[in-house]
Amino acid sequence: FYPVYFMINTIALSCLQIIQYIGRIISVAFVIIAVQFSLQLDLIDYQSQPDGEFKFVMNHQDHLTKFVQLRPLRRKTAKEVADNLLPIFLIFGAPAILHTDNGREFDNEIITELCRRWKDAKIVHGKPRHSQSQGSVERANQDIEKMIAVWMADNNNNHWSEGLPFIQFAKNLAYHNGIKMSP
Repeated sequence: FYPVYFMINTIALSCLQIIQYIGRIISVAFVIIAVQFSLQLDLIDYQSQPDGEFKFVMNHQDHLTKFVQLRPLRRKTAKEVADNLLPIFLIFGAPAILHTDNGREFDNEIITELCRRWKDAKIVHGKPRHSQSQGSVERANQDIEKMIAVWMADNNNNHWSEGLPFIQFAKNLAYHNGIKMSP
């Protein structure tokens, strides 16, 4: 009886470990799917303080994790925004929802341009001017503008585009009250 019990117990423990392992994989997959599900996109206007040909900062923020990606832009066009979003989407995946406050026509142009280039991308509009979600990216914009000003003063450098990678890094390391952790 003992050898049979031992064999059944060993098999049962192995099955339990496999189930737990699969459960971890599934939970990791859910986290991966949740990240990039809803993105907020906003452009910060630096036309009054251009850096050479750069006049805008694209702020791309994951709604769930608050992780930001910053890119300098020359113009506020759907093509240039799409040019800068596509490499991000090819690393993290395309979002299901893209929130912007730049107008429905502008959103349509960006989505059309992205989907033209990447046939498998499935992006739909978020609610225009959804106060809860857009407020988060607007607050991030204020932080980013302050961080740009501090970086330029600390580095005695007016080329804010050079500071964006460092500002992005610092912003993503900072504690976020909304999620009670850093992105």
